[in-house]
Amino acid sequence: MEELLADVVGVLVVIVEACGAAVIIVGAVRAFLRFIWAGLRERSSSAFVPVRLTLGRFLALGLEFQLASDVLRTAVAPSFRDLAQLAAVAAIRTALNYFLGREIEEERRQVAAERDVRAQGVPATDPADRVRGRMV
Repeated sequence: MEELLADVVGVLVVIVEACGAAVIIVGAVRAFLRFIWAGLRERSSSAFVPVRLTLGRFLALGLEFQLASDVLRTAVAPSFRDLAQLAAVAAIRTALNYFLGREIEEERRQVAAERDVRAQGVPATDPADRVRGRMV
């Protein structure tokens, strides 16, 4: 019975890992296309902030899937070594996710602040825009 469970979990691990990889690939492609589009439309550095936010959200979700696959991998009769490896991987991925989440939140605040400033009619202060002689 334990062998059957190990086989089923092995298949599930591959599926969940593939889902995580797919999320990251889709996010990278989408962010790349948005990067190209933003670069062609606008040349200010603030145009790329939403691109970074999009990519960050996809990376965070992909990391969650990868962590889930690691947890599944150790679900059937784990050894102490398996648990130690899971703890190390989980700590690293959780730290990456935490800092990525913080960065996404900070970028969101900046975008919201810039949107508020623009709504009030105050020119943007992006140095790249000033160099090009335009105000946004």
